[in-house]
Amino acid sequence: MKPGPATVTTVSRAMGNREFFDTYARPGMVGLAAGNTVIDRLIAKAQRHVELGTGWGRWSHAFVIGERRVDGFLWVIESDLEIHSKNIRLGAQENRITKFDDPTFYTSIALLDFRLPPETVTRLLAGGLDLVSARARYSMRELIGTLIALRHPCLRAKPNPLARPESYYCSALVRLLFAKAGVDLTPGLDVKNTTPEDLWRSPLAPAAWLLDGAAPASRVAKLAQAVEHRVRARLRQGRNRLRGTSPLGGPA
Repeated sequence: MKPGPATVTTVSRAMGNREFFDTYARPGMVGLAAGNTVIDRLIAKAQRHVELGTGWGRWSHAFVIGERRVDGFLWVIESDLEIHSKNIRLGAQENRITKFDDPTFYTSIALLDFRLPPETVTRLLAGGLDLVSARARYSMRELIGTLIALRHPCLRAKPNPLARPESYYCSALVRLLFAKAGVDLTPGLDVKNTTPEDLWRSPLAPAAWLLDGAAPASRVAKLAQAVEHRVRARLRQGRNRLRGTSPLGGPA
């Protein structure tokens, strides 16, 4: 699979996330996002198996750009885990694109333009609304199945062994919606073995816009990094004890 769209326009980080979407987003595009949280890092690390020798994956979330509504905002169709104090949504949902405004949480974002004809965009978005209405669930089981397939590439074209009906994680939902609209974004892969990185590498995308760079780290991202460093230090200490040496390399 080729590593990315035919043409990538990189936008300066001086532009904010909302301005980026207002400038470039159109209905029917695929949006990709990444951040610095522990979950983002784990997803990126798991995608290092998408193509050997290319390092970690860049993206941890995928969604479809929907229509601009009467409130003046573009909306997105996605499958996500939305947890608030008195409201939990797990699965297909619609959200204002302002969800992705915070550059300290969504440090990198991209838009893939497949230049779909209007009738295909209509089928794509109608299919998304059908899944939202049907309350299609987010599937952690299928994520695990995809992680297994990533480690064994021969399994990626086969049905996800942990698949559940009417359940999709983010990039699987995007892939399904395009397939139902007659566009196969990642030929040769099972729908429920499709990662955000696979979408970025789709051979069908003639153009993409990328907002990438080091935005200031948020408190959440800093905390995630601190936890990761602490865990690594504990693991090193445990290995040193098993070897009978101190952290400095001398006798324990």
